[in-house]
Amino acid sequence: MEQPVEYHPWEPFTPDGAVVLFVGTFPPARSRWAMDFYYPNRINDFWRIMGLIFKGDKNALLTPDLTGYRLDEIKQLLTERHIALSDTGLAIRRLAGNASDKFLEIVEQRDIPALVATMPDCRFIAPAGIKASEVVAGQTSTEVPKMGATVNIKLGDRPITIARMPSTSRAYPMKLEKKADYYRNLFELAAIL
Repeated sequence: MEQPVEYHPWEPFTPDGAVVLFVGTFPPARSRWAMDFYYPNRINDFWRIMGLIFKGDKNALLTPDLTGYRLDEIKQLLTERHIALSDTGLAIRRLAGNASDKFLEIVEQRDIPALVATMPDCRFIAPAGIKASEVVAGQTSTEVPKMGATVNIKLGDRPITIARMPSTSRAYPMKLEKKADYYRNLFELAAIL
């Protein structure tokens, strides 16, 4: 039996002056959400990585009981640090009933180059994980870079760097601190850290 199509619940978060656009694949099922925003899964490492890098504490963006997120602080951090968020999937099917990229069929992609065109200060596209990296590579006619590597392209007359990041899923076998090193290197390259 064919699985139902799910549609992305949020518009891209693109604060004025955003320099880096992180793109994932698609949110987990709503039952896994700890907030109504990107990277909502309480066991995903994205917000722990951001807390570690920008606040020196992996739990800084979590609620005191560590079961939710401080959404207002997250949006403030993203705005102050010129970080945008989106996903590559606008519509998907979950082939195995979970959030694993391996079992997601992207039915409709978000046009990442078109999104970047609306962000005049954006100079970096940072796909997290292999599926998001493959979508970005397909849309930009580039190869998928190795983890932590970059590819330089032009969108219109603007130079853009595509920087592949490790997945922030706990299922991805890499320690939080090692993942944070990749993200920190990107922020240093983008001159926002």
